[in-house]
Amino acid sequence: MRNPDTSSADPMEAARRQAREKLGLPFVEFIGIIALMMALTAFSVDVMLPALPEIGDAFSIADVNHRQLVVGVYMIGFALGQIIYGPLSDRFGRKAVLYVSLAIYLVGTVLCMLAPEFGHLLAGRLVQGIGCGGPRVIAIAMVRDRFEGRAMGKVMSFVMMVFIIVPVIAPSVGGAISTFGPWTWMFAFLLLVGVTLILWAGIRLPETCPPEDRTPLSVAGLVKAFKTVLTTRQSVGYSISLGFMFGSLIGYVSSAQQVYQEVFGLGASFPIFFGAVAVFMSAASLANATMVERLGMRRLSHSALVAMALIMFVCMVVDEISPLSLVAFTSFFGAAFFCVGLILPNFNAIAMEPLGRVAGMGSSLIGAYMTGVGAVLGTLVGQSFDGTVQPMIRGFAGFAVASLIAVLITERGRLFGVGENRRK
Repeated sequence: MRNPDTSSADPMEAARRQAREKLGLPFVEFIGIIALMMALTAFSVDVMLPALPEIGDAFSIADVNHRQLVVGVYMIGFALGQIIYGPLSDRFGRKAVLYVSLAIYLVGTVLCMLAPEFGHLLAGRLVQGIGCGGPRVIAIAMVRDRFEGRAMGKVMSFVMMVFIIVPVIAPSVGGAISTFGPWTWMFAFLLLVGVTLILWAGIRLPETCPPEDRTPLSVAGLVKAFKTVLTTRQSVGYSISLGFMFGSLIGYVSSAQQVYQEVFGLGASFPIFFGAVAVFMSAASLANATMVERLGMRRLSHSALVAMALIMFVCMVVDEISPLSLVAFTSFFGAAFFCVGLILPNFNAIAMEPLGRVAGMGSSLIGAYMTGVGAVLGTLVGQSFDGTVQPMIRGFAGFAVASLIAVLITERGRLFGVGENRRK
């Protein structure tokens, strides 16, 4: 019931058939709901970027870098929340836990709207992040409930393609909201998105973890599932690599408003360039969806990781010689984000591949580690902003190299899918 027939000549057609027959809804709608579950965090972060200066003024924040805590604190809560939702969803089912987590998210959103001071706003963001950990964990677990191997990589590519559209449009949405109302309207918008997700998933998304597949919520069961995840070399190694990749993304998001507005002087038009870079990730996800079945997850993602490290090294050298222009910066980071778009869905699928029977626990631990480490590393990059793009460039380059080292160790020195089983 969990594992589809991956021997089909056309895995995506098999996936669509399975979505219709097993899920009870069209494959495209399944992708849409899962993508929105994962994109809720991107909305919650990126829509806030144009409002950071206004929030800083509203709460009289002296150090401009401290405004980035609106992003960093949310991501810490997001990482912490993911730890609990996976085991709970393995025991009580995916949908019940999804409802609880979204309710927590909505409470945090209201707290942010009513915050009388900056500390209260950060507390609300922490609660918001804790709640939003649920949709992310459950989205990955639901995909793993139904798909495996390269088919899962392909499905994740379509999810990521939709998911990445959010960073493209969210800052523009935030800018438009700022034009017509105060920063608190941003949270009213997020409240609307959260309610929409509850209703859509509640009405249309069936349960993917039936009672007979659920695991008891006992200390022994939790320890066994926890041990399974932490002793699976493939899952641990690729999770470590994902942490470095996510650190790159958070570092970019944290510093983007300052880089585009203060370094390049774009003013209110910065969401256009911010979104333009994210388009490269969306294009990469589409390319991955069309190539992964033929080339394999490892060959694509390993090649992209090596390319990313080389691109950022060249970018660092060029900027040292002469400060990058806006066009050069956008080109280098667009190319790097194209690589990230090939890395993330495949590394997620590779990490989850051996964890079919403990998909909830696996999704929790992998997600918590990835976002927790990524939030810390990305916040460090953001807090290092010194009026230039160098901290961001060094962060991207360093994280790419660290991620590559983690993969090399995990694969025992073999890259590009050497010896990879055809089904994976």
